[in-house]
Amino acid sequence: MLRADKETDIKLISEKLAKAKGAFVVDFKGMKVEQVTSLRKKLHAVESEMKVVRNTLAKRAFKDHPTVGGAFESTMTGTNAIVFAFNEVVGVAKALADFGKDVEALKIKTGMMDGEALDANKIKFLATLPGKDQLRSQFLCLLKEPSARLVRVMNMYAEKNGAAPVAASEDAAPAAPQA
Repeated sequence: MLRADKETDIKLISEKLAKAKGAFVVDFKGMKVEQVTSLRKKLHAVESEMKVVRNTLAKRAFKDHPTVGGAFESTMTGTNAIVFAFNEVVGVAKALADFGKDVEALKIKTGMMDGEALDANKIKFLATLPGKDQLRSQFLCLLKEPSARLVRVMNMYAEKNGAAPVAASEDAAPAAPQA
């Protein structure tokens, strides 16, 4: 490998680490090409990228990012790839953990999120957390529930007093005017 190619790789790794919200070091030794391709597709779906790196070049790129270097330096032995999480770190951890269940050759060595080092146990816990979309839907359900209860109570009161219940159904579409 030429010196210019090495410098390009170091710069590329450093730029990706600067853009990423989190990163993971994985050992992919023993995986078949089809499995690696499948993993890359799953990671692409959660806005992340896997890059196979040479350990010496990665360590040189870590010099620009001391927190990453502290978290990853000791695990950079053997065949490694760095998974860069550009959007949601939890989604990437879930994708790696799910893929690791199916393909035992994939080993998650360590990770980093918000400047904090993550060991394998923390990554497994992170993978059990709900994602952003799931949290948003749970929050919206919490906001909706008190008003829905109020409508139910008002309907029960109206029925008890002989009035017609209020039609407050989400599924009911407004009637179209007839011409």
